[in-house]
Amino acid sequence: MIINMFNGFCMAVADSVPGVSGGTIAFILGFYEELLESINNITSGNKENRKESIIFISKIFLGWIIGMTCSVLFLSKMFGKNIYTLSSLFIGLTVASIIYILKNEIKTIEKKKSYLLLTLAGIVLVVLISSFRGKFVRSGNIVMSDLDLIEYIYIFISGMITISAMVLPGISGSTLLLILGAYIPIINALDRLLNMDFSVLSGLLTFIAGILFGIVLSVRVIRNAFRRHRSKMIYFVIGLTLGSLQAIKNGPTTMSVSKEALNLSNFSITGFLVGIVLLLILEYIKNRSMKKYVK
Repeated sequence: MIINMFNGFCMAVADSVPGVSGGTIAFILGFYEELLESINNITSGNKENRKESIIFISKIFLGWIIGMTCSVLFLSKMFGKNIYTLSSLFIGLTVASIIYILKNEIKTIEKKKSYLLLTLAGIVLVVLISSFRGKFVRSGNIVMSDLDLIEYIYIFISGMITISAMVLPGISGSTLLLILGAYIPIINALDRLLNMDFSVLSGLLTFIAGILFGIVLSVRVIRNAFRRHRSKMIYFVIGLTLGSLQAIKNGPTTMSVSKEALNLSNFSITGFLVGIVLLLILEYIKNRSMKKYVK
C-alpha cells in the first residue's frame, strides 16, 4: 500500500506543476500500464478485475490527494511573490520534456515529413485555445467564486481536457490548464477551500465532474489512438508541448490580479535551470529503476 501511495504522491506533485505529466511519472516509476488497465477495468464494465482495480486506484488516489494538498499549499504561497521564477521553472521543465520525448521516441517513431503537419496542428491548437479563451471568460481571467453559466461549462470542459494528461505522457494536466487559463485560478481555489472558503466549492465540483466524465470518455480513446497511431500521436503531443510554451509565458496574466507576461526582463535563468535539473533527476530515477529491473 505504501508504494502505491508514494506513486500517487509523485504523480500529484508532477500534475500540479506544468512541464511533466503524471503519466510520465507513472511511466518512469513503472506502473503506467497497470494504471491504464485499472482505469479501463473500472470504466469498461470488466467485473472480473474491477475489485482489484478499484483497490489499486484507491491507493494511488489517496497518495495523489496527499501530494496535491502539499503542492497546492506550497504553490499558492509562491505565486504572489515568485510567479516569474515559477514560470521560468515551468519553461525549463517543458523544454526538457520535449527533449525527453524526442530522445526516447526518435528510434521507434516513423520519420515522415507529412507528420510534421500534426506537430504544427498541435501548436496552432494551443495558440487558438489561448487566443479565444477571453471569448468564454468575462474578464479574461477566471474567478472561481463568481462563475456564470458559460464559465461553469468552460471549467467542466477544462476538467475533461486536463484528465487526458493521465494517459498522455509528455504533456501535463497543469500545462493544459495553463493553456486554458485555469491553472492559477484552480490552484488558488484549492488553497481557499483548504482554508475553509466554500465560495469556490461549486466551481471546483464542476471541475471534478469534468475530470470524472473525461476519465470515462478519454482513457479508451487515447489508449487506442496510441496503440494504432503511436507515431502520429507523438508528433501531435510534441506540437501541443511546444505550443504550451506560449501559454506558460502568459501564465502571470491569468492571476486574479493580472501581471505582465514573462519576458526577458523578468525571466529567471535560475528557475529555468532548476526545471531542467528536475527532469534530469526523474530520468536518472527511471534509468536506475530499469537497471534494477534488468538485474
